[in-house]
Amino acid sequence: LSMIYTALKLVERKKGSLAAAIVNNSSSELQPYLKLMRIDKPIGSWLLFWPCGWSIAMSAAPGSLPDLQMLALFGLGAFVMRGAGCTINDMWDRDIDDKVSRTKDRPLVSGAISQFQALVFLAGQLSVGLLILLQLNWYSIFLGASSLGLVIIYPLMKRITYWPQLILGMTFNWGALLGWSAIHGSCNWSACLPLYAAGICWTIVYDTIYAHQKSLYYVLLGIKSTAIKFGEKTKLWLSGFGTTMISGLIATGLQCDQTWPYYMSIGLVAAHLANQLYTLDINNPSDCSGKFISNQRVGLILFTGIVVGTLLKSKEKNKQSGESIIVKADSERQLISVMARMSLQKKTELKKMC
Repeated sequence: LSMIYTALKLVERKKGSLAAAIVNNSSSELQPYLKLMRIDKPIGSWLLFWPCGWSIAMSAAPGSLPDLQMLALFGLGAFVMRGAGCTINDMWDRDIDDKVSRTKDRPLVSGAISQFQALVFLAGQLSVGLLILLQLNWYSIFLGASSLGLVIIYPLMKRITYWPQLILGMTFNWGALLGWSAIHGSCNWSACLPLYAAGICWTIVYDTIYAHQKSLYYVLLGIKSTAIKFGEKTKLWLSGFGTTMISGLIATGLQCDQTWPYYMSIGLVAAHLANQLYTLDINNPSDCSGKFISNQRVGLILFTGIVVGTLLKSKEKNKQSGESIIVKADSERQLISVMARMSLQKKTELKKMC
């Protein structure tokens, strides 16, 4: 297990360094737009994609791999819409970002991009997102479009409520509903809602950890966050949300007749979250950043468990069917044996009763 975790860490570092290199080596005209989309920080796109991937994999037929074309389409959609969300966020937060050292170099704050240019760029991103959405069935088109309101209002929530992470969770995990409907043309709510709720709890966990990097600035600027609300009780609160996440994943697995690899992946996810919260230092921004980024592994572990578990479904089903046939055959043999030993009179009485 430690070897797997080490390999995943190396993959994360390479992806991050490759993305940063692409941005840093791009032309001066293009670079501000790439930074506005946070292409140099791909973790956000992965966190947006994983609930989509879970849902698509969970909705696959027993014994089948998930629809690879649909996974690719949703991967592109997550990349584009995450970029659009970052653009909207920076447009709303321009007056805040210039007061925080970590965000002073963002394109809208530095003046590399004007507000109007950002608006035009946002329109282009949303247009590409719409083109991707139009590749799906009508049920999914309407379901996907209904999430746009959450995308737009989320940046405002930190000025209104201490629970902006809840709205972010509702936004980031919409794919848990959309992925299923893209495959089947509708949602199996008994399976999708627990998965959606689990994803929301997961987002509250990782984004609260992320927010602790900036909690001091938030307090000074009057910005609200679960990191501020939970304070020193953050570990206790997040343990509750982590437990609820695991419960939701188990409920989804039961509804989908998942097999042991899926539940093993849930165990690994639970162990990862427990270790993450146990070792978390909310007063260490570097530690919070590392813990936040490590949640990419949670998404991958669970996705792998769903895929392997679904592949084994048909074998388990065939095994159960074979066992039931054997039991039925044994029962029939026993009945024939009893009938053979019965007298003619008793057989006649039994037939009358039947």
